[in-house]
This record gives sequence, structure tokens and C-alpha cells, in this order.
Amino acid sequence: MVTRRGFIDGMSAAGAATLFGVTPSASATTRAGAAVADAELTARDAIRATNVGMRASYAALKSELISRLSPVIVVQNDATGGEFTLIHGASPQESVTPVPELFELAKSISHVPQGIFSTIAAYLSDKVPNLPNAGRIDPHDLDMVAFEGPGAAGWISPLQGYAATLTTARRQLGEANLPRELEISCQKILDEALTFIRDSVRSGTFDMASFEKFSGKTYPSIRTNMKYAAAAQISGVEGLMRKWRGTVGDEAWKDLYTVVLSIWTTSELNQASIIVRRCMNPAKVDTHLIDLPTVEVPRDPIFVALDNLARIVQDRVSAEMVFPTDPVVADAFKGKEDLLSVEILHQLGATAGAPAAFPSAAASACPVRRETAQPAVALSPDAVRR
Repeated sequence: MVTRRGFIDGMSAAGAATLFGVTPSASATTRAGAAVADAELTARDAIRATNVGMRASYAALKSELISRLSPVIVVQNDATGGEFTLIHGASPQESVTPVPELFELAKSISHVPQGIFSTIAAYLSDKVPNLPNAGRIDPHDLDMVAFEGPGAAGWISPLQGYAATLTTARRQLGEANLPRELEISCQKILDEALTFIRDSVRSGTFDMASFEKFSGKTYPSIRTNMKYAAAAQISGVEGLMRKWRGTVGDEAWKDLYTVVLSIWTTSELNQASIIVRRCMNPAKVDTHLIDLPTVEVPRDPIFVALDNLARIVQDRVSAEMVFPTDPVVADAFKGKEDLLSVEILHQLGATAGAPAAFPSAAASACPVRRETAQPAVALSPDAVRR
């Protein structure tokens, strides 16, 4: 039974005063408003606390899982062909740089044209040059890179410094004991580079026409260098995979995870991933070979790899158990997309791979177009993973 006292106590001060014909004071109204605001903040903090609790549980599971992941190979790409680390149960981690030195030597000389371009790029004209691929050059990108312009001469000194480095390499090339074909191709690249630098410094100018002529002369030799680098990497990585498969055993090898860390620009069709893929269980390679782009080389690549792998593994399991009746949402949860991605695509009237265009200035200020007749976006699991 609700008593009069209980009824009044359950009301706000302002509400009670109004009910009984008393005009509430300003201070009473302020206090009442503050109480409502405090209650709202408390309630919202309570809502947030549910997510804090979830994240704590998620982190605890991930931390435990990291120590149990096995067998795992972590590949940290670098200039030598990559450092490979095997993690297998309670056995000590084994780290190996398996690629022969020829890989690094062949690639080093192949990078010379890029070294020259990086030195002079800021001093190019910001006008798209008349090149065969001119239509593929974004004018704004070019404007960002060519920030000094052709009028400045700051490129001369660093280019001369690079020429000194190239001269030393050219002088000692014959003593490096390279295969004859590779030595000849390296010699060609270095000679053409030194000629371009000499002519550019003497004239005090350069343009994309002269650089294109130089790079075109080096390209066949660069292809030769790439042939030797690829052969060296394949032999080194495949040899290591055979050795580690023997260490792990065929049965455990079937469940091997491999995480390949690389910078974004080499994260697709990554050279190490291509080779490792051939050595893994074909039935699981699509889910157990993880290409992980990084902003820069991590300080602790093993932890970064295992931390991300643990997230992937536990999300795959939880997705199928938390959302057992909705495979599309489950695939989004355990894939690269945010779980909200399907709903956002639906509200934007878009489909996977073809997002709705942002409205022009003349269009509505709100980019979300709601259409009641619009069916839910049906994404295949493969489309959601991409």
C-alpha cells in the first residue's frame, strides 16, 4: 500500500511542490535538475561499466591464449629476406634468417633508381609529365611529393653524396664473388646511375624525361636481379619450412599458424607469404596464414604477432557461438570488418565493395538515406571477409 508519505518521498521536490499548489523556489528547481542530471550520469556510467567488464574478460582470455598458441611461425620481413621464428609448445623459440645473402645483394643494387628518385622527387615540377603512364599519376599526389619545385638546387649535394656511395660499390663489385650474370646486371645499373647523376649535376637540372631514359636503361638488369633474389628467397624459406616440419611433426604441422608482419605497401602478395603458403596445410592455409600490415617495424614483433593471432582465434570461436543463427554477422565479427559494417552498409544503401557515394553539396546535409523498401544487404561470407 502506497502511503501519503511514500508517495511524496517518491516525487521530485519540484514535482511535489507543483502538485500541492506551491511554487517551487529557484534553488529547489536547481537541486531537482541536478539530481536528474546526476542520475543520468550514474546510469550511463553503469552502462559503460558493462563494456569495461567485457573488455577485461576478453583481455584475460587473450592473455592466457597467447601462451598456448602452437605451433606458430612469425615472419618479420626485412632487407635480408625476413627473420622467421618458430613457437612450438614448451620448446624454446627458434629464430632464423634463412634467406641466402645473394637476396640482399641483388635487391640492394635494384633499389638504386629508387634511391636517386627519392633524392630528386621534391624538386620535380608539379605538372604531370608526358609519360606513358601519365593517366595513372594523381596530380594532387604529385603536388604533395614535388614540394620544393624545379627552381631549387638542394638536390645537388645529397645526389653527389649518393654518387660517392655508388662509386665505391662499383669499384668493389668484382670482389663480391657474385654469379657472373648478376655481376653484369649490377654493373649496368650502377654505371647508368652514375651517368645520370654526373649529367644532372653538370647541367644543374633534370626532368622526368631524362630520369625516364635512365630508369628505362636499368630495367632489364633489375629484372635479372629480381630473378636471383627470388630464387634465393624460395630456396632459403622452403628449406627452413622442411626442417621445421620435421621438428614439429606432420600431425601438428597440419594446424600450423603463420603470421607475416610487413609494412602496408607489401602486405598483399607478400613474398614470404607466397612461399610459406605452399608449405602449409592446403585445407587450413586460408584461415591460418595471417598477413599483418604494420605501420613500422614493431619493437616486439613476436608479441605483436601473437597478440593479434590470439584475437583472431578467439573471435573465430566466439563469433560462431555468440551468433550461431546469423552466419553473415558471425563472419563480420570474426573477420576484418567491424561488426557494425553490415548495418552501416544497409543504412547507406550500399553493397559490399561498392559503398554509397557521399552526397554532393547540393544534396541533403545528412548522408544517410533511409528507404523502408530497401532490403537488408545480403553479403556472402567471402565478401564480408574481404
